[in-house]
Amino acid sequence: MSASTPLRPTLPADILARKGGVPIVCLTAYTTPVARLVDAHCDIALVGDSVGMVLHGLPSTLGVTLEMMILHGKAVVRGAEKAMVVIDMPFGSYEEGPAQAFRNASRLMAETGAAAVKLEGGVHMRDTIAFLVARGVPVMAHVGLTPQAVNTLGGYKVQGRDADAARVMADAEAVQAAGAFSVVLEKVPEGLAARITQTLSIPTIGIGAGVRCDGQILVVDDMLGMFTAFRPKFVKRYADLGQAADAAIADYAAEVRARTFPAPEHAFPDVVPVKK
Repeated sequence: MSASTPLRPTLPADILARKGGVPIVCLTAYTTPVARLVDAHCDIALVGDSVGMVLHGLPSTLGVTLEMMILHGKAVVRGAEKAMVVIDMPFGSYEEGPAQAFRNASRLMAETGAAAVKLEGGVHMRDTIAFLVARGVPVMAHVGLTPQAVNTLGGYKVQGRDADAARVMADAEAVQAAGAFSVVLEKVPEGLAARITQTLSIPTIGIGAGVRCDGQILVVDDMLGMFTAFRPKFVKRYADLGQAADAAIADYAAEVRARTFPAPEHAFPDVVPVKK
């Protein structure tokens, strides 16, 4: 028998080649167990800076640090064999200029094993993206609603309506010209997202941007229904794990208080029975 061939991880060139083909499936992942689940079904596992809000209880992504991204990036890479792991560059780690961006992007990739980084911004990030790509750092871009700029954007608003469409289109074209291998379109009107997808030769990954993008991404905890208080318009819940977990924890607490757990089958006897 021949030895089994290990799975080859997806690479940026593979994603670029998917333009206009079978839609690209992406989800966030922040831990090894979830990365293993995502890896079985998705093309890309994004270690998003949304980890700050989802797992650390931060009010926005602005408080996420490079060290947090490295910690969670390592965990996700351990669980991903097939999916390409992309890691977000956190706020303040790349905006100063190309040299700062390369220093931090190279650290993220070297210490985690991620295949690419993602950064937010369009025209004003063109030189930084080009600098990174020229030095061996694959870049997934992110335009439209850029959560790290939420304070200057005035909230989590749809971007690109009416006269603002030209700005978002220009951002998308700029990141492509700079060498990004794909671009996330967040909270962009469906028609504009379709025009951007038709215009660009790199794949578009939509989140709240309609079905005509080249792929889709969601925050995994959102689509699994881990949160019950808030659901963005663009999220479809494929499960209600939050409610299931709440019910399970309530049952556990009730059984502990009633002393029905642990039951005899969950405990170890003082004397080991002798086998006859």
